[in-house]
Parts: sequence; C-alpha cells; structure tokens
Amino acid sequence: MRKKLNITEGIFPMPVLMVATYNEDGSVNVMNAAWGTMQARDAVALQLTESHKTVKNIKARGAFTISIADASHVVEADYFGVESGNRVSNKFEKSGLTASKSEFVDAPIINEFPLCLECRFIEYQNNEYGVGVIGKVVNVTADEKVMIDDKLDMSLVDAIAFDPYTHGYYRVTERVGEAFKDGLQLKK
Repeated sequence: MRKKLNITEGIFPMPVLMVATYNEDGSVNVMNAAWGTMQARDAVALQLTESHKTVKNIKARGAFTISIADASHVVEADYFGVESGNRVSNKFEKSGLTASKSEFVDAPIINEFPLCLECRFIEYQNNEYGVGVIGKVVNVTADEKVMIDDKLDMSLVDAIAFDPYTHGYYRVTERVGEAFKDGLQLKK
C-alpha cells in the first residue's frame, strides 16, 4: 500500500551545490543550492531568487562557479545554506575554507571542494514556473585526489545529496551499475 505525502521538492537525490561569486569588494561569497541541474551538456540551471546576494553578484560579475559539496565539508556546506550573504558579509572567511581565482571566469574556485564547474552567466529567468540563473559551463576542474588514470572517479568525490523529505544529507559514493550497458540485457 502507498501512503500520500505532502508535496515538496521531492526528487531525491538533490545535489548539494556550492555556488561561488565575488562580492562588490572582491571578497568571496558562497551559497548552498539544492535546486540545480544541467540544462544541456554545457549549460546549468539554478533555481535561485533575485533576493539572494549570490544572484546579485552573478548579475554584476557575469560569472559564477559551482562546486560539488563533499562529505568531509558537510558542516561548511550547510553553513553556506543557513547563513545569508545579505546579512553576513564575511561568511566565507568564517567557514575557514580557501579560494583561488578562476582563470576562465570572474569567480572564485573553492579549493577544498573536489569538483568545480566554472560558468559564464547567460540569463536570469523569471516566469510562472520558477526563477533561475542560466549559465554556460566554460571549464571544469577536479582535484587530482579524485582522479584515477587522469579520469574522474565519482566515488572519490564523496559527494553529498540533500533529502528534501527529512532535511538530511547523504553520501553518494558507491557505483552500482553501468549506464547505457546494464539495461541492454533486457533488450534480448
């Protein structure tokens, strides 16, 4: 038997994305965003309202980065979601993390997060189905510690996902199948 649940942002897992920008004074700002996805192979869509400091920074600088949060930095990742850059101008400093300037866009790369997409701002959308930032991915980098034979190993990224039903974070680490291969056995 199935039980009726309340309507919520009920797709699981939801990525835990660290969206980083520069503030007007050049300091680093980071926010936690679970409502984000790839819109195309080289385009991202983030469901963010214009009231976020991050959105104001994206529009002003024309760029942002998206890092995949990992289990070893769950406290910092959550802090970036519970504290607002509109209220606390030095929230990145308080996290204890470090950043480097992207070579490709006017945005910071958070050094401690293992995977980063560097994005150029394309447009801001606001319509009856939601609001959001659209960006073009111009570069992707990964820390060497999550690479094997020059290929990204997602199990080493130790990514975390957000559970919208209980507000928990979960590790996404174990590979359980081969995409575009395992299902072929049912085609026979």
